[in-house]
Amino acid sequence: MIILKNLSLRRSAKVLLDNASVSINPGEKVGLVGRNGAGKSSLFALLNGTLHEDKGDFSMPSQWRMAQVAQDMPETSESATDFVIAGDTQLAEAQIEVTAAEASDDGERMAHAYMALHDAGAHDAQSRAQALILGLGFQVRELNQPVNSFSGGWRMRLQLARALMCPSDLLLLDEPTNHLDLDALVWLEAWLKKYPGTLLVISHDREFLDAVTNVTIHIENGQLTRYGGNYSTFEDMRAEQMALQQAAFARQQDKIAHLQAFINRFKAKASKAKQAQSRVKALDRMEKLAPMLASADFTFEFKEPLNLPNPMLTIDGASFGYPPSADAPTGTPPTVIVQHVSKSVFAGQRIGILGANGQGKSTLVKTIARTLPVVAGAVTEGKGLNIGYFAQQELDVLRPADTPLEHMIRLARDTIANGGAGQFSSREQDLRNFLGTFNFSGDMVKQAVGTMSGGEKARLVLCMIVWQRPNLLLLDEPTNHLDLATREALAMALNEFEGTVMLVSHDRALLRAVCDEFWLVTRGGVEPFDGDLDDYQRYLLDEGKRLRESLKEAGRAAEPPKIEVPPVVAKRAAPSGKLKPLKQALEKLDKSMAALQAEKATLEARLAGALSVEDITETGRQLQHVNDELEREEEKWLELSGQIEALEAENP
Repeated sequence: MIILKNLSLRRSAKVLLDNASVSINPGEKVGLVGRNGAGKSSLFALLNGTLHEDKGDFSMPSQWRMAQVAQDMPETSESATDFVIAGDTQLAEAQIEVTAAEASDDGERMAHAYMALHDAGAHDAQSRAQALILGLGFQVRELNQPVNSFSGGWRMRLQLARALMCPSDLLLLDEPTNHLDLDALVWLEAWLKKYPGTLLVISHDREFLDAVTNVTIHIENGQLTRYGGNYSTFEDMRAEQMALQQAAFARQQDKIAHLQAFINRFKAKASKAKQAQSRVKALDRMEKLAPMLASADFTFEFKEPLNLPNPMLTIDGASFGYPPSADAPTGTPPTVIVQHVSKSVFAGQRIGILGANGQGKSTLVKTIARTLPVVAGAVTEGKGLNIGYFAQQELDVLRPADTPLEHMIRLARDTIANGGAGQFSSREQDLRNFLGTFNFSGDMVKQAVGTMSGGEKARLVLCMIVWQRPNLLLLDEPTNHLDLATREALAMALNEFEGTVMLVSHDRALLRAVCDEFWLVTRGGVEPFDGDLDDYQRYLLDEGKRLRESLKEAGRAAEPPKIEVPPVVAKRAAPSGKLKPLKQALEKLDKSMAALQAEKATLEARLAGALSVEDITETGRQLQHVNDELEREEEKWLELSGQIEALEAENP
């Protein structure tokens, strides 16, 4: 159990936790929620030992193994598969012991080392690692590519796979969905549901939290409040509490007004001075209940488009892909991802673009956004089409050294130079005011973008898009760095937008809230998807399962016959009598199993007697543990006996 009791935690001068208490039970799956800056990541730092409590008590089981996603960008030429396998620390330790045992020329030590290596899962480590890699959206052809050949987002997926590969009792995940497509997200949910340990996850994806958590801990005003249930349950309970507190606040304000009116009226009258003074004291003693503010305190809206061409655009027999690279030989054909697409996009449509990773969703959107040329066919734009495009990598193209105000001034100049009017004038004060509506106020308008958080950068990109007054919004994963409150604000703004929306997102809550039809990009084409998102999730899980099963079958076909104790053990043990070290190991197992059998008999006899409910529970738990140990040892005994029989057959 993890226990925080009257704990205070600071980061520099900021108090993040103030006399806070909470407990987390083994096996619970906990969603950690709260506003940005409330202390969620700092609580993770406390759990992993990076930070230490300033006062109070913090404890967790010392034997627990912890896993979390490394935040550094890996720079290595080893293959994706080998990189993820290395995340299994138990396997790595077993391999080190095998190397040391072989160097020692100790046959018994080698036998134990190889048994430990098998117990650590060496025989299926590669297939386990590759199942994780494929589940997170990689292609089979990428399994053996070097890590440093992938882009940053894909390397972070490998870091996630490496964390999942590590055997753990406690798994810490901080925004694990940020770099995932919907297919990888659905797979991750299924994996986490089966995870047997204790899970703590920070996420701004409400459907992800609903799917994987059964406890929610809310950080607010330096306190930790535990709610039984997933995020939706927390939201319902929180809303009820807010309503009750708001009512209490309103009643308190009435009482304060009544007391203050009495004081103001009678404080100067000698006959009433004593009563007035007592009411002053009552006001001083009265607890000041803070009025409850809705968490979504940031809202924005898209202004009415200047015109609405209909159709917005027409796609006629088009193929989408990438032109050959600059250093490719002359005559190299373009790479085609999606082909033979004929579609029309009309004013007011809300289209969600679905498709497994690598099928071409972003390629389609980039081409419509004019970032990529059409490979074949035609995309015809309606007259007056004005596209607002939010790309996955949009945050990367912001200029780190420039301020939000400088970005807006440059945008206004470019828009006017291209014949556009924008939403407001290009006067600096007007641009400042507009930035203020997106919570960029005061000194923030002159803060270098490179020093801002991902959420603040995403908010700036949204601000720039809204200013352009588009009539077609192309949004490719717009929520990656947005907190829950800003995601709600985006959903509200999109629902009120009078133009057309085409949306690629792994945020199912946003897709459900905004889209009323779906396109499925699959098998090199685009087709309508008639089901809902639940149908699509089932489709993705079935596709992922089929892919992993085919990989397992291929792995089994390529595997050599399984030998639990490799021939090297028998050969190197030969000088000391070939079978002697293996028989010694078997003898130790016999003694250990006999002891466990005796303990089992004692516990069973105890259960047959008259016990209290508490004693029955504890004895039953001990008996289960003994049975589990006995089963493991019996399996080892059978494996070792088989090796001895094989060696005896080879050397009669």
